[in-house]
Amino acid sequence: MTEIIRIQNAPGAAETIGAIIATSFHEQEVSAWMIPPDEDRRRVMPPFFSMLSEGALTHGEVHATADMSAVAVWYHKGVEPLPEVPDRAARVEAFAGPHAERIEQMGEEMDRRHPDEPHHYLAFLAVLPGHQGRKTGTRLLEGYHRRLDEEGIPAYLEASSTRSRRLYLRHGYRDLGDPLDLPGGPPMYPMWRPPNP
Repeated sequence: MTEIIRIQNAPGAAETIGAIIATSFHEQEVSAWMIPPDEDRRRVMPPFFSMLSEGALTHGEVHATADMSAVAVWYHKGVEPLPEVPDRAARVEAFAGPHAERIEQMGEEMDRRHPDEPHHYLAFLAVLPGHQGRKTGTRLLEGYHRRLDEEGIPAYLEASSTRSRRLYLRHGYRDLGDPLDLPGGPPMYPMWRPPNP
């Protein structure tokens, strides 16, 4: 069983994390809604997820299996809003082109529904194909949740499928309102986990 490590903010770290998430999420419905053509998705998703992972390396934490088959990307949300990605719109336009509009739609809806109170935000839990079904995601969650429980910190996420929603329900998350409203897109489920004393 591979060890869980914390990824440090070093050159190339965000790109490595982004590639793992992009590969893991390639077949998800929400990914196909955001970037329908398969080849475009393979090109756009690695820089997109790398960009989003940059912030977690400075405003949160990234944990991974030592063999880099799975990552959990967490942001620490205090009383202030989550930090903006520098030049986000221009960067998304540069690598996504015609798909930038849907990417921004999804980002706006996620921002609109994000809770204001302090919590840790699980932006991504990604396990590479071929490593799924081995409880790797569960191990990444359990270790982090233990710490949140000890410190009395709640957690928030958006489950991207009914399957992942079931996983998070088993780990103490509960639905937080209706699914996100993505025009013509699949449901994404905002979920909240209070600390377990």
